Amino acid sequence: AQTLLFTACSKRKEVLQKTMGFCYQILTEPNADPRKKDGALHMIGSLAEILLKKKIYKDQMEYMLQNHVFPLFSSELGYMRARACWVLHYFCEVKFKSDQNLQTALELTRRCLIDDREMPVKVEAAIALQVLISNQEKAKEYITPFIRPVMQALLHIIRETENDDLTNVIQKMICEYSEEVTPIAVEMTQHLAMTFNQVIQTGPDEEGSDDKAVTAMGILNTIDTLLSVVEDHKEITQQLEGICLQVIGTVLQQHVLEFYEEIFSLAHSLTCQQVSPQMWQLLPLLPLVFEVFQQDGFDYFTDMMPLLHNYVTVDTDTLLSDTKYLEMIYSMCKKVLTGVAGEDAECHAAKLLEVIILQCKGRGIDQCIPLFVEAALERLTREVKTSELRTMCLQVAIAALYYNPHLLLNTLENLRFPNNVEPVTNHFITQWLNDVDCFLGLHDRKMCVLGLCALIDMEQIPQVLNQVSGQILPAFILLFNGLKRAYACHAEHENDSDDDDEAEDDDETEELGSDEDDIDEDGQEYLEILAKQAGEDGDDEDWEEDDAEETALEGYSTIIDDEDNPVDEYQIFKAIFQTIQNRNPVWYQALTHGLNEEQRKQLQDIATLADQRRAAHESKMIEKHGGYKFSAPVVPSSFNFGGPAPGM
Repeated sequence: AQTLLFTACSKRKEVLQKTMGFCYQILTEPNADPRKKDGALHMIGSLAEILLKKKIYKDQMEYMLQNHVFPLFSSELGYMRARACWVLHYFCEVKFKSDQNLQTALELTRRCLIDDREMPVKVEAAIALQVLISNQEKAKEYITPFIRPVMQALLHIIRETENDDLTNVIQKMICEYSEEVTPIAVEMTQHLAMTFNQVIQTGPDEEGSDDKAVTAMGILNTIDTLLSVVEDHKEITQQLEGICLQVIGTVLQQHVLEFYEEIFSLAHSLTCQQVSPQMWQLLPLLPLVFEVFQQDGFDYFTDMMPLLHNYVTVDTDTLLSDTKYLEMIYSMCKKVLTGVAGEDAECHAAKLLEVIILQCKGRGIDQCIPLFVEAALERLTREVKTSELRTMCLQVAIAALYYNPHLLLNTLENLRFPNNVEPVTNHFITQWLNDVDCFLGLHDRKMCVLGLCALIDMEQIPQVLNQVSGQILPAFILLFNGLKRAYACHAEHENDSDDDDEAEDDDETEELGSDEDDIDEDGQEYLEILAKQAGEDGDDEDWEEDDAEETALEGYSTIIDDEDNPVDEYQIFKAIFQTIQNRNPVWYQALTHGLNEEQRKQLQDIATLADQRRAAHESKMIEKHGGYKFSAPVVPSSFNFGGPAPGM
């Protein structure tokens, strides 16, 4: 009936006018039946979206609330008080001309939430209060002094009603009042944990179990929201950790699979800043959980991935302090890559192996490299449907090449796969160069460049490289062109997110001195300008923006993605190529002899950009440490890709 009324009033002009006349008559009748008044308000609230857009009505809605809704908060009839809250909910976007009317609406709703005897009234009041705060600019400030009793009331109602709508309400309120909530976060989390335990006591076959599951899920998400709010308060997070671990333990012990995604999210939130000894005790449980998944045909590896990533990157020292930790993580990745979990999960497993290799470079995990590489490359001997999985498996070996080129080549020489007579080394390098255009985003292209640099810089060049030498520099050019676009896209996104800050700082911009150059600008800004210009200067006119966007797996950052990491692929490429030019003229000639003029020019541009990036990075580092700004050095032009190699 509500939908029919809305449709009729939005499509037929006279229907709205007659409907409002009918409702107004009931509302103004002195001794109207409360049931009729309730119905009239129900009709008006259902039409709120239309009424607030019609000039003839929208200016009257504040008056309607003041005269016909506010008085109902004093009604002895609970359903009328609930209706009053409901109407405020639907008219939350009304433009109040009187601040007093807005304060009255908030105060009446707050009192219903905290003091009313009827639970349905409290529920409607909770929803109305939250939407008023979200939609009325001045509402937040008015409710701020009352946030503690408001939150306590919300927690109480959630426990009493197990209403999943209210978990959404409290999450939004937590985000709205993050500072005010922080001091009571522990108390709130304890309350939510007790409510969660109460809700999941319902057996799977009991009536209403599905609704309870949704509510329980909402409670876990609410706890996660609280964790995000207090993430900068270490002492509070530590107190919340114990409560959350009890909740996580309950879910794991009872094998409540439908909540695994949420508890892994909780565990991830608890390990973003540090990994406590208690959280390390959770890791040995994950392989056991993984066994349950496989037996039941479920795959939650992708849900575990953010947590596993934290174990590797946040507390690498502890990870490497006991070999069992790496063994556990490897065993899970291996099972995913050899099982039937699907290519998305397999991509995540390969990514985790790559992250471990990069994170632990120089940390003595040589014994793990052959296992990781074999697991990834063995997957390529079976059907692969997506280029994402193929490149991700290749990237594990590329990371191993960057970790230790000789170790990787020895590993490949010793690998034997069934039904594959070609040496694995040859197959890997050939496949890599053929697929170089499939590596997308910043990280993957950067890894390709670093891997190729490590490969061509070896004193003993693998035989297969002589066979494909003509493909190597074109592959570099393709990767650097992609990197230009990716850096430009990244810089554009960074600038978009900083627009508000820049607007505030416009008046404070200083003019350049006569002896300064543009490179004297803040190092990071200059890097962004270089990135953007590089993207604009590229000759690839028909590239799609998706090609430059961050790939999904790039969210799992590695040590080489750190903004302050000195590893710059442009500078490394230039340095290695100059070394080859001087050290091994024959190899240099083999790499460059097939280049056309355009390719030589592109390589020279890469070398020039390498110098600019070095200067900008040095400036940024000095700025970061409170030092001075300095002018750009003269960019050297002696790096000549076009001339003959020395000694030739």
